Amino acid sequence: MSRTIVLGVTGGIAAYKSAALCSKLTQAGYDVRVVMTENAAKFVTPLTFRTLSRNAVVTSLWEEPEWKPEHVSLANQADLFVTAPATANFIAKFANGIADDALSTFAATFEGKTIIAPAMNPAMWRNPACVENVEKLRKRGVILVGPENGHVACGAPGAGRMSEPDTIFEAVENAFK
Repeated sequence: MSRTIVLGVTGGIAAYKSAALCSKLTQAGYDVRVVMTENAAKFVTPLTFRTLSRNAVVTSLWEEPEWKPEHVSLANQADLFVTAPATANFIAKFANGIADDALSTFAATFEGKTIIAPAMNPAMWRNPACVENVEKLRKRGVILVGPENGHVACGAPGAGRMSEPDTIFEAVENAFK
């Protein structure tokens, strides 16, 4: 029986790496269900993830093909929730229970094992509010993968780069052990 992973994709330049992660998870036999924020779709299209996952992609709470609250339905099906990239915005919403789009609403509904792969400017990662939000999530048992040190898209050096898809995939595999 295939395990179901909900892959959350947020609006950061690292979203392109999420396509590779989605492909790797699907090839390994996982049933991948992608939930994207509106801003994520500005970096990588839902069609990319639909093709790689072989499943419909959720981008909105308001565009359901049939009547069923998708965030609740997916939460009941999912074995693992992975968000890559996890922006500072998503981390803040998740840590504080804000549910105002498809992804944050799913996050507020899902009660299982969760992995996030932060990706943001190093100054954002060091921001006291972000540090507090990450600590809240760690205390709740959320598994963090990264961020890595290096230069981020804007050229700033420091911790903020999203971990590579292979590293996140390894964390997924370990989560099922």
